[in-house]
Amino acid sequence: MDSSAGQLLSRAAQELGRHAGELSAEVEQCLRRELPALYETPDVARAVSQSIFDHITAALSGLERQIEASRIELPAADTARSLGLARHGIPLSTVLRAFRLAQAIVNDRLLEELPLLSGDAQQVSAAARALTTVSTTYVDRVSEQGVEAFQEERDRRLRWRSRLVNEASMRIGTTLDIDRTVQELADLAAERLADVVTVDLLDPLLRGEDAVVEMPFLLRRMAQVPADAEGPEPGVRPQEVHHCRDGSATERALVTGRPSRHQHDRSEDPRGIHSTLVVPLRARGTTLGLAEFHRGGTPVRYDDEDLLVAEEIAARAAVAVDNARRYTHARATALTLQRSLLPRNAPQQSAVDVAYRYLPAGSDAGVGGDWYDVIPLSGARVALVVGDVVGHGIRAAATMGRLRTAVRTLADIDLPPDELLTHLNDVVLRLSAEESGDQDGSGDGDIGATCLYAVYDPVSRRCTLARAGHVPPAVVVCDGRAELLDLPPGPPLGLGGLPFETVEIDLPEGSLIALCTDGLIEAFAHGAEAGLAALREVLARPAPSLDAACDTVLAALLPSTKPDDDIALLLACTHALGADRVATWDLEPDPSEVARARGAVSRQLAAWGLGDIDFIAELVVSELVTNAIRYGRAPISLRLIHDRGLLLEVSDASSTTPHLRRARVFDEGGRGLLLVAQLAEQWGTRHARHGKTVWAQLSETAELPPPIL
Repeated sequence: MDSSAGQLLSRAAQELGRHAGELSAEVEQCLRRELPALYETPDVARAVSQSIFDHITAALSGLERQIEASRIELPAADTARSLGLARHGIPLSTVLRAFRLAQAIVNDRLLEELPLLSGDAQQVSAAARALTTVSTTYVDRVSEQGVEAFQEERDRRLRWRSRLVNEASMRIGTTLDIDRTVQELADLAAERLADVVTVDLLDPLLRGEDAVVEMPFLLRRMAQVPADAEGPEPGVRPQEVHHCRDGSATERALVTGRPSRHQHDRSEDPRGIHSTLVVPLRARGTTLGLAEFHRGGTPVRYDDEDLLVAEEIAARAAVAVDNARRYTHARATALTLQRSLLPRNAPQQSAVDVAYRYLPAGSDAGVGGDWYDVIPLSGARVALVVGDVVGHGIRAAATMGRLRTAVRTLADIDLPPDELLTHLNDVVLRLSAEESGDQDGSGDGDIGATCLYAVYDPVSRRCTLARAGHVPPAVVVCDGRAELLDLPPGPPLGLGGLPFETVEIDLPEGSLIALCTDGLIEAFAHGAEAGLAALREVLARPAPSLDAACDTVLAALLPSTKPDDDIALLLACTHALGADRVATWDLEPDPSEVARARGAVSRQLAAWGLGDIDFIAELVVSELVTNAIRYGRAPISLRLIHDRGLLLEVSDASSTTPHLRRARVFDEGGRGLLLVAQLAEQWGTRHARHGKTVWAQLSETAELPPPIL
């Protein structure tokens, strides 16, 4: 290129310099149209525009020298990167494209000025060719550097995105607790992606409903970071329920299930928020709620890449929330089932005072199959039961309910503890066989349980116990000593093949019996043996009440309020029925003894102040004694117990069980037990090692029933 062409370009550059304001306005108009992201934030627009205009001015002032060198200088990559990324969050490729567009406008104006400054067509053509040559070189270099910058920016964003998503996978969903899971999502987003984060879940889903179709949507604020920040709904605090506004971005996200990005004017937002991401939380085809990410503390606005990252994080969080929700509902169902199968109130009886506690396992372990029971028996006795089904969940709770029902049924026929456990073991074996044969494969046939069954008689003050692989009971007698009863352990229920053994002990009035499951002992930090020692130590301490003693035991042995296994604890303080409440007569196997028995009963009832039921009691005694003399074997005895009414018992050495039946018109017998069943509140038969006892219970206000037709 000759010097005249360079001088002509220099004069054109000087002419453009005198109209720099108009040129700057044209460049800005072009950039606003082609690159609107540069002008979303005024601070960014001013900084980038000023840098471009400074570059144009420098280029025009040194144009002749640059043309002679056959190159036009681009802005330094470090300068552009610092300007576009570190300070304002604009991608480097966008900044370089802005410089390229500005330079193209300057070149066009220079080409327009050349014919106006010289009439020599040859000189104008030479200058134009020189400018075109260097401009082409400039464009090529801009393209090369732009591609490199774009690739560099893309790789950096991919690395950032990958790290953030991996971190989300590790930090979100560490437990099966809904509150903690959503808080983990909010904390991570507040550290890496947003200045303010809110997470709302659909309240009906939290209550256990499977689908939410009604509008407006009812949301519960589950997490908010910072906790005192104003979210998108002013006044909504964590754990509060609020409605989704009609037509809002929140409602659209819940309806469509698609995320969205929104830009605001921070001057119009009292929180200074200028950019928002609204991302629904969806898992397994169900929308659970949504998360909103807000920026205001930094001028960098959200872009599509940020929206994609937020969507991936929310997807992982949604799966964790749904897992926690499903587990919570399953656990709540199992816990509801378990509590419905446990006794709600202690039955009325005079043998013992009781207090009990049931604690489900912590949220990660699941509900188990522990149970306890207090069962009134004939003869003013009471049965105390504690058991533990192997496993956790609804299946264990359901099995517990079946075993508890079986124990109550077997207790109603007054089986001794060892025989009751033998029959209960057969029940467990049948249940295992049924489950192993399920056609749907839902049962694995592996049902196991432990049980401790004790019967206390307040008349004899004797306690009979047997256990099937269960924790032995502890007893505190009047002198304050607490000892574990040395009971034969017996095999756990479901094994079969080995017998259960019974132990009988005498308990002074006021003795304390403690029955518990292994969850209480094994929860002690120093092991099961140390747990048993700690239990004895705590039980030996005086307590103002049985309820207080239960609380003291749990506080001493449990390291936290969420044990790893279910815990059942049953405390019973024994009472005794003295000689003034019990009367006994031995009878000869002679029909004349019936009249003597009626007279003795009449006199005893008068002494107890129960003369109002004298006639009914005599009728019942007559029938029971007559049956024992006619069908039983000596020795025969009659016993009366005054305890919450009147208990009548006739014992003999025969094992033949009487049966209730309706007598025909011409039958000689069969009406006695029918009469007893009509007069008594309850009646039944219990068997002993030798012989049986037929008993009947009368109310203190008993009346003659209407005639049977």
